[in-house]
Amino acid sequence: MFLLFVVLSCVLLFKNNAYQHHVYLTSANGIASWVYGGMSNITGYFHLRDINEDLQVRNAHLEMEVIDLKKQLNDYRLRIDGDNTVAIADSVQHDFNIIMAHVINNSISKPFNYITINKGELDGVKPEMGVVDQNGVVGIVNVVGSHSARIISLLNPKFRLSCKLKDSDFFGSLVWDGIDPTVAVLEELPRHVTFQKGDTIVTSGYSAVFPEGLIVGTILNDRTENRENFFSLKVKLTSDFTQLSTVKVIENKNKDEIKSLEAGEEKDNQR
Repeated sequence: MFLLFVVLSCVLLFKNNAYQHHVYLTSANGIASWVYGGMSNITGYFHLRDINEDLQVRNAHLEMEVIDLKKQLNDYRLRIDGDNTVAIADSVQHDFNIIMAHVINNSISKPFNYITINKGELDGVKPEMGVVDQNGVVGIVNVVGSHSARIISLLNPKFRLSCKLKDSDFFGSLVWDGIDPTVAVLEELPRHVTFQKGDTIVTSGYSAVFPEGLIVGTILNDRTENRENFFSLKVKLTSDFTQLSTVKVIENKNKDEIKSLEAGEEKDNQR
């Protein structure tokens, strides 16, 4: 009864007196604002993963657009005939699709490292598809299940990646030497190539897996040992394999056609 009378008295006091009513509204609004702010911070935290994935998708589409624009510029350069330029269609054909996935298992300290993602055959993932994250190349799809897939990590000596110096046509083969998970070795780079410490290494595009120009790492050393007519350079990988989370699986829509042509060339050479 006492509590009931206290509540009733407060209601009458704050309702019938202008000053007390103003104090009540000010205090209530302050408390409500504090509560709503706290709830917003909590719900916002739990939505960070969705926001990050959305940003990754947008970033992937932008990367593909940049690659397409580079291809279009190269087409313009190649089709210039004296002072006359051959007309090129306004629309650019997209050769690659992106499938977003999350890493559910990853190893970096074993002699042969693999990564498992939560997307598989039912999601469009197939063997020999390239995998990248927001920083650079991660690996290549090896085994595919219905809802998951295993990736041969770049930190695996079985995986060799064709790379080149950015803004150059000189290429070599990148492979992990099994020592440092942040460093790989670019082999078979022609000895006459000029380079500097910090130069960017990108994918060469000489395969049906990765498009040309995806960043891989930067050169760590000014000079290194050379074998016969080739350099062997240490490359600082841009992808942090200790913190892999969201990755992008790259599908080359022209892969089957390229494979078919390459198989035909091999048969012709054997004849």
